[in-house]
Amino acid sequence: MHARDVLAVVHSFDAAGVSFWFDGGWGVDLLLGEQSREHGDMDVVIVLEQFPDVCSALESIGLEVAEDHLPTRAVLRSPDGRQVDVHPVTFDEERTGWQHAAGPGGTDCPYPANGFTHGSLLGHAVPCITAELQVEHHRGYEPQEHDRADMAALGRTFGLDLPAPY
Repeated sequence: MHARDVLAVVHSFDAAGVSFWFDGGWGVDLLLGEQSREHGDMDVVIVLEQFPDVCSALESIGLEVAEDHLPTRAVLRSPDGRQVDVHPVTFDEERTGWQHAAGPGGTDCPYPANGFTHGSLLGHAVPCITAELQVEHHRGYEPQEHDRADMAALGRTFGLDLPAPY
């Protein structure tokens, strides 16, 4: 997936009034302000109640639901291989977003209120999760080489102490 694919998603969500934040590899690249590696997909945090609007927005750019594991996650895919992994959250009264059963051992995964920010891509401000939350969400599983590179880049850029095994 390329930067233009990310911006197409951003524009479709903005037009539909969808609240969203990039997570995962593209979320890292937004924090770094540039594409650092190839991406096979993009991960996007959305408000669970907006899922029908998310689907409509992504359908407008050629993606449709390929996997439905709601309320935990969904995958939308296009015939040409573009893929958006949707991470739906429900916000509590303290503005923490909770992704159902997505944490270690099937617990709910938190997105604290202070875990949301903006990064940039080709001169556009784009909502994403913070570097600190990226690191926290990369705990609890055996990292792949791209995970190690992503976390190292965040550590260098933001002066973060990285947990083992990073």
